[in-house]
Amino acid sequence: MKKIINDPSTVVEESLRGLAAAHGDILKVRTEPAVIYRADAPVTGKVAVISGGGSGHEPLHGGFVGLGMLDAAAPGPVFTSPTPDQVQAAVEHVDGGAGVLLIVKNYTGDVLNFETAAEFASADGVDVRTVVIDDDVAVKDSLYTAGRRGVGGTALLEKIVGGAAEGGYNLDECEALARRVIASVRSMGVALTACTVPHVGEPSFVLEDDEIEIGIGIHGEPGRRRVPHQPADQLVRTLLDPVLEDLPFASGDRVLLFTNSMGGTPLVELYLAHGIAERLLAERGITVERRLVGPYVTSLEMQGMSLTVLKVDDEMLRWWDAPVRTAALRWGA
Repeated sequence: MKKIINDPSTVVEESLRGLAAAHGDILKVRTEPAVIYRADAPVTGKVAVISGGGSGHEPLHGGFVGLGMLDAAAPGPVFTSPTPDQVQAAVEHVDGGAGVLLIVKNYTGDVLNFETAAEFASADGVDVRTVVIDDDVAVKDSLYTAGRRGVGGTALLEKIVGGAAEGGYNLDECEALARRVIASVRSMGVALTACTVPHVGEPSFVLEDDEIEIGIGIHGEPGRRRVPHQPADQLVRTLLDPVLEDLPFASGDRVLLFTNSMGGTPLVELYLAHGIAERLLAERGITVERRLVGPYVTSLEMQGMSLTVLKVDDEMLRWWDAPVRTAALRWGA
């Protein structure tokens, strides 16, 4: 295993120190328990939006902490859920008196630990709501979930709801908007290679040189099937067709298209794939209103990509376009 690390047991702690050093004007980091939170938190009178999950998916979630997106994130160990006390600490740091919305990816540990933290916070008098995103169409259940996994759609959800909270939506409005986004977004991914978790020291699965895994999860969970490597045109269609058929999407729909690198795929390949996806959507009469391309929901150094399609309306576009200033996303601010 060759990685830029010192000790596998301190990877997350040292990475968080570096994040704080690089973006101290935007966010702060607390340890024991680990929490990333806005530098200006708490924002009085604003709904606080909090998410989190295992590390190794950066910039999700810590890179999305800041104006117009998340108020705080709870980073667990690599590919491991944060603990309830981390989420509790996040609530304490950023609760501005207008309530808290927890955004949770549908992984069993995340759901249980965030729900436990929500119960504790509610007992302390905080109005806490929880939404669970499950946008992955690849499988119904996986090693980590009961039901579909939460994947690329999480970044879009955090931006839209975070923008609305920044813009003055109350807790009921933020929760309702979040549930509409969750109902309108679908994703699917592919792995060309496995990733290596630092404390494990070996690839999380094995693919032959000519194999790819269709429908892979962001922790290396198995997908729908292994197939021979495909040309880009065929591969993009293999990912996009199940996404469009699941909602389903139809001619006349307006969408946000998110083409995501799993961490090891270079932008030259990612833009190539994005262009193909745009063409295939146009052939179906689906209009791409907004785009996001890049490594935003990653799986360490895994080579691969995912496609996320969100059916948008004017309200969603308003808050997608709203100012944001985080380590990973910045526009309009």
